[in-house]
Amino acid sequence: MAISSRLVFLIAVIVFSNFCTTEAKKKITNIQFYMHDIVSGPNATAVKVAGRSTESTSSNMIASMFGSIYVIDDPLTTTPQMNSTLLGRAQGIYAMASQQDEFSLLMTLAYEFVSGPYNGSSFSIVARNPVMNEVREMPIVGGTGVFRLARGYCLARTYSVHGMDAVIGYNATLIHY
Repeated sequence: MAISSRLVFLIAVIVFSNFCTTEAKKKITNIQFYMHDIVSGPNATAVKVAGRSTESTSSNMIASMFGSIYVIDDPLTTTPQMNSTLLGRAQGIYAMASQQDEFSLLMTLAYEFVSGPYNGSSFSIVARNPVMNEVREMPIVGGTGVFRLARGYCLARTYSVHGMDAVIGYNATLIHY
């Protein structure tokens, strides 16, 4: 009996020490940046690659955009001004995902950093984005580099809109190792 008690104690110590070591390596990072989504003009950063034709007969604008898919390569900057410091690029796909009264996107994006302390690192989201809400919360589902094994969330707020072009402010909280 004494041997089995010692064995249980030894296993408990090993499991506890592994848990404490893993928790000690965990880091929390908060990042704020602005994404410039440019749909119009010769320097568009978001391009429609699939969806209904523009000659839709629907009187409901949201329903007429349903199914449209865009591929993006949007700049990420430190301030809402396009000429501010470039931090990285948001690359991926978003799709118009609602037929009803709420304008929402399904977003699969990687936020890749090209300067500063996160240079070469990225994090990813896969989320529904109800773009007309003042604040949208989206999950962070992974990362690379400094953000390896990242999880967390980001809050998005529309800073400005001109036609279909938009500047969106992001505040991301990442837990990583």
